[in-house]
Amino acid sequence: MTTPTASTTARDSWPITHDDVLAARERLRPYLAPTPLRRHPLLERAVGDGLTLYVKHENFQPTGSFKIRNGLALVTGLDEEQRARGVVGASTGNHGQGVAYAGQLLGTAVTICVPEGNNPAKVAAMRGYGARVVEEGRDYDESVQVMERLAREEGLTIAHSTNDPRVIAGAGTMTLEILEAEPSLDALIVAVGGGSQAVGAMTVARVLRPSLEVYGVQAAGASAQHDSWHAREPRTTERADTFAEGVATRRTYELTFPALRDGLAGFVTVTDAEIAAAMRTIVATTHTLVEGSGALGVAALTVLRERLAGKRVAVVFCGANEGDAVLRRVLAEAM
Repeated sequence: MTTPTASTTARDSWPITHDDVLAARERLRPYLAPTPLRRHPLLERAVGDGLTLYVKHENFQPTGSFKIRNGLALVTGLDEEQRARGVVGASTGNHGQGVAYAGQLLGTAVTICVPEGNNPAKVAAMRGYGARVVEEGRDYDESVQVMERLAREEGLTIAHSTNDPRVIAGAGTMTLEILEAEPSLDALIVAVGGGSQAVGAMTVARVLRPSLEVYGVQAAGASAQHDSWHAREPRTTERADTFAEGVATRRTYELTFPALRDGLAGFVTVTDAEIAAAMRTIVATTHTLVEGSGALGVAALTVLRERLAGKRVAVVFCGANEGDAVLRRVLAEAM
């Protein structure tokens, strides 16, 4: 079988090429150091013998999330006129922090739309990076509508968390680092909200490691992408009912769903109770903090363990920005 090359990866359902990811890494290089890829023997033992487990520590990023890659890749990819107008995004927190961080570094005004009652720690962090935060809408998807309205009314450049090739390319830089550190990896499990992590990973794998199996995982209470993948067509849900706010989406996205549909090796869901249990296991065995979405990869191993037995598997601690109240409930086993 012919290995795909960077020049062929966008001919079908792929929204970006490997070259786009390489270009994004060059733009990010002055601002971000690679994050560690580590093995934690106690975690490996806790999730079951029979596989070799690697952890990509995106929870060590300056904003506590991999989405700093997305925000920086987007803002550094804008032209001077777009930066001068300012940007507006919608987020439950991590994308907003990434864009706000980039705006502060590059002198670009940033507005972030968040749902009412959003995680106060994430709101405070976005404001700490200089962003204007607009709290409106019942969930992320309604905040997207607010973002679109402000873009029209104020002439702002949209910084969408998913439907932007620069965002997906920024997410792909994570998998560049993973495969450069561990080129013989067999499988990678990523949390799916909008899908930038997974599509970025598959774009890189098609060139550097075509045999790599990329698995998606969603919260059972916010399963629109999962349900759409199994149905082979876009579907929406009325609610996103999960405390893992980083994956609390109700629909698919134009730039990512076709690639998710065609490229994922599998797609599973986990319950909030399973996510909370995974968070406790991670804290106990690695002594590092993850938020709900950052624990999805470990939670998914309970579903995928037999399929991945004997393989070299990586999971991503994609974020660490959990609210105090939720964290106390998780650690007290009160979820």
